[in-house]
Amino acid sequence: MPATLLIGTYTEKLPHVDGHAAGILQAQYDDGAVSANVVLAEVRNPSWLTTTPDGRFLYAVVETKEFEGQEGGGVAAYSRDTSSGALTLLNMASSAGTEPAHLELDPSGRYLLVANYRTGSIAVFALAPDGSLGAMVDHVQHSGSSAHAIRQTGPHAHQVLFDPVTGFALVPDLGLDAVLFYELDDAGQLTEHVDARLAQVPGAGPRHLAFHPDGDHLFLLNELDSTLVVYRRSANGFAQVDLKSTLPADFDGHNQTSEVRVSASGALVFASNRGLDSIAVFAFDPAAGTVELKLVEPSLGLEPRDFIQSPDGGHLVVANQDSDNIVTFALDETVPSLTHVSTVDAATPVCVRFV
Repeated sequence: MPATLLIGTYTEKLPHVDGHAAGILQAQYDDGAVSANVVLAEVRNPSWLTTTPDGRFLYAVVETKEFEGQEGGGVAAYSRDTSSGALTLLNMASSAGTEPAHLELDPSGRYLLVANYRTGSIAVFALAPDGSLGAMVDHVQHSGSSAHAIRQTGPHAHQVLFDPVTGFALVPDLGLDAVLFYELDDAGQLTEHVDARLAQVPGAGPRHLAFHPDGDHLFLLNELDSTLVVYRRSANGFAQVDLKSTLPADFDGHNQTSEVRVSASGALVFASNRGLDSIAVFAFDPAAGTVELKLVEPSLGLEPRDFIQSPDGGHLVVANQDSDNIVTFALDETVPSLTHVSTVDAATPVCVRFV
């Protein structure tokens, strides 16, 4: 099934990456093959992208420490031609924080929420009917720290994910070792439900979350200790039902995880390892709420930052940030197995998204 693949990148050299892409990239996917990519928009460090469900608008973080002469990062809004994929810049705005790393549309499509990683805050933008960024209607600053002497000296909001059942915005904060729960009201104001916080083992470093298709199971990937945590919804929130390492038992080198996703069927959970440079594949038992590590497949590149299942379900597309390539694997969920199909060059790929 042909589909369009959008690629977020790093364009500048930063302490953690030698970014050298031109901006937002686009490629075509067809039955496991990814075409050579083209530049859609030149913008600084568009390391995370999201689109409206109809594909008419695209939003990108501008992951920087300085934006338009002021300290911080930014957000860019684009209209998108659904036929050609061409992007037209609508406007840009400060994210009111440094190094924004993630953004997400609320289910109503009225607001865009941005997670500022370095300074640990969440900004809420109203969206205009033409898709452009309106006023920043709320900004919530996290506070606190945790056990890691370098990575957890302050808050580091890493993602915004909406609960498909309650509509709450879930925010894993790597610096606080916690997942925070926010209610977003009609005016775009955030209110934290403090009693719902999911605390992690000190030094775990929560990074990203993914919901199971059943809406009742939540998977949390901890970056610093390379663990996958399984939560089950209950009358009182979420209760932990399992925790497993994303690494083989005999691996003792440096590693940090990056992305977690659930297969469309719900049978598998995937997590990417950076250091071991691999994709960990877990089988999920919904009755028990447990995961079992079945496979740790080399990503055939360095620093697999993001990956995504193809629309037809038959492939996994992996973005290897530090080796400038995108690798496609055929996915057999019954074994499970990942088999290399193709590799294509892409400068410093960080985020991959089908639209």
